Amino acid sequence: MDLFAPSSEISPGAESRPLAERMRPRTLADFIGQPDVVGPGTLLAEAIRHDRIFSMILWGPPGSGKTTLARIVARTTGAHFVHFSAVLSGVKEIRAVIDDARDQLRRNGKPTVLFVDEIHRFNKAQQDAFLHHVESGLLTLIGATTENPSFEVIGALLSRCRVVTLQPLAEADVHTILQRALADEDRGLGRHRLALSEDAVAHLVRTCDGDARTALNHLEMASFLALARQGPTADGASRAITLEDVAHAIQQKALQYDKAGEGHYNLISAFHKSLRGSDPDAALYWLARMLMAGEDPLYVARRMVRFASEDIGNADPHALQLSMAAMEAFRFIGPPEGELALAQAAVYLATAVKSNTIYTAYGQVRETIRKTGSLPVPLHIRNAPTDLMKNLGYGRGYQYAHDYEDGYVPQHYLPDRLRGTRYYRPLERGYEKMIKQRLDHWRSRMDQGRKVPS
Repeated sequence: MDLFAPSSEISPGAESRPLAERMRPRTLADFIGQPDVVGPGTLLAEAIRHDRIFSMILWGPPGSGKTTLARIVARTTGAHFVHFSAVLSGVKEIRAVIDDARDQLRRNGKPTVLFVDEIHRFNKAQQDAFLHHVESGLLTLIGATTENPSFEVIGALLSRCRVVTLQPLAEADVHTILQRALADEDRGLGRHRLALSEDAVAHLVRTCDGDARTALNHLEMASFLALARQGPTADGASRAITLEDVAHAIQQKALQYDKAGEGHYNLISAFHKSLRGSDPDAALYWLARMLMAGEDPLYVARRMVRFASEDIGNADPHALQLSMAAMEAFRFIGPPEGELALAQAAVYLATAVKSNTIYTAYGQVRETIRKTGSLPVPLHIRNAPTDLMKNLGYGRGYQYAHDYEDGYVPQHYLPDRLRGTRYYRPLERGYEKMIKQRLDHWRSRMDQGRKVPS
């Protein structure tokens, strides 16, 4: 079976265009995803519905719907619509568009909506060429870019446009798009009676990274492989697109992983224990296994933040700072480059001095509170904002540490019933060694009973 040529199952020319192009939504009602941008009542949705298009820059990753939104505008607007590629055109072509826009306005009274795909490819001179005409209203500009427009679009032009930010499509949205393509008999693959297995669709969704175009391209290749493998079937019988079909189409091995099942917990356990065991090589391996299988990178980042306090603590206070910085770096950069920040943090955590004393001490404190309940705060460290409280002894006998040598005075702060209890016991390694020396000195002075209020 040749999915891409006429056959008994495929009418001539019906599938000559790529599936992603055929399945491109034609109306807002067909558009899937981006509810904050084109959901009911949003500015852009209302502008399209009432044909009140304004100049805008559509900024988002590949396959998030930028070109589709522009084409929906082209179908619905009463204005003259021009599709313009920044890759293929220069100043000469821009001037031709401007001349045509003047002609349309003079002859037909129609304004012009100019869609510039990949507007970040225009240099300053090219952007300057239509700046005045956007400002005058001759052109309504819709630019599409995958790059931050703050850096790629000149300030004067950017100030005359609203930046509309699109996000990678949610997994549920990509899933819906794939199923729609399989079911659509006019523009999709419906005539072939194909069905995606659960693990196949999960792998497709994970690997496309929120890119609808990539997901549909992969589905088209996997469909070709499934049809070629299975050949003709009885009328009405469905044919399965398997995980193997998808993996071969994508040319990426389908890693066995279930984000909600045993695989999820086994891999994160292996990662955590590799960090605790000070093995940076294993830590990097399990990190990459999770990320390549589709795990949420921010879930991994949160686990590293937890690890920094649970297994390192004050033995290396920088561990928590670096873990937080890696998480924010990933939020800022995104995949795949942002994964390097997570890898850097993982290696640091694996090679850092380890201590679980914070984890142990806090656990002991919680157990004490469960057993003893709400013990009263000692009078000398209570807040005393009123005369009545002062007369009742609130704050009486409190000694202000800064008034004493070294900023320390032996004084009890725990509830009376717990006086002298030790929870935090720093180890003789890393930065905790210095903390231990300091604490040992202070605690020895406390044990001597110097200046302890009754």
